[in-house]
Amino acid sequence: MKGIILKGIGGFYYVRTEDGVIECKARGKFRYDSMKPMVGDEVDIDLDKNNKGFIVKIHERSSQLIRPTVANVTQAYVVFAIKHPDINFDLLNRFLVLCEYNNIKAKVCLNKVDLCTEEEKKEIKDKINDIGYDVFFINAKKKEGLDDLNSGLKDNITVLCGPSGVGKSTLINDFIGSIHMETGNVSEKIGRGKHTTRHSEIIEINEGYLVDTPGFSTLDMNFINKDELKNAFPEFDDYIGMCKFRGCNHYKEPGCAVKEAVEDGKINKSRYEFYIKTFNEIQDGGNKKW
Repeated sequence: MKGIILKGIGGFYYVRTEDGVIECKARGKFRYDSMKPMVGDEVDIDLDKNNKGFIVKIHERSSQLIRPTVANVTQAYVVFAIKHPDINFDLLNRFLVLCEYNNIKAKVCLNKVDLCTEEEKKEIKDKINDIGYDVFFINAKKKEGLDDLNSGLKDNITVLCGPSGVGKSTLINDFIGSIHMETGNVSEKIGRGKHTTRHSEIIEINEGYLVDTPGFSTLDMNFINKDELKNAFPEFDDYIGMCKFRGCNHYKEPGCAVKEAVEDGKINKSRYEFYIKTFNEIQDGGNKKW
């Protein structure tokens, strides 16, 4: 019997099958294979004589996020507050790089849009559009600007990413039409939210799946191969094959077409600086803590 893991708590996995949701445990062989079932996994399950479910096979994953641990995601709504707290563009870039590295289409959702002017909105939108990402301005509390996001859930496994305290829980509540998660207030002292989400879970909605993810802002990059990091920056794609050296990392190599594009203003300078900073971080063993 085939299914998809909707939720995992305390060693139990809740698998959506044609016969409904079945509570399962994983066979011990996965421990020996160093492979743990993840939310979003497509799996085969067996039922014993007592109708207890066991996961016997995990199908190959099309994508995998490390934090949160979710498999087979097709798109990500990267949620940030446009103000209070202000956008941390380095953190936003980390989410975008993680999505690109896992072949997940990212869409940037900026909440609390009522707190900024039209001029500020345009400036931020242009900055994000310039690196190849769609921007959606929303007001989760007032349920404004959600139509395109709602329709985009169909036929996708969608994950919500972003730091805590930016409105992800409120946004999920808006999508499902009822209170699904506890929502927490932002700590005035540090300007960040409490971690109110306790586990990852897939919600069936609009003929697709929405993954309710932990609101942690820690995203380590050390697992990325430094020679592959450039592939997570779509604005570099136009310059593939134009550098002097094959396999150029657009770092210190002479005759680099990407560096020339930065100097000519064709590639955003701050994004390139983020790329270099991340390249160094990976090269140094990921000592940067977020």
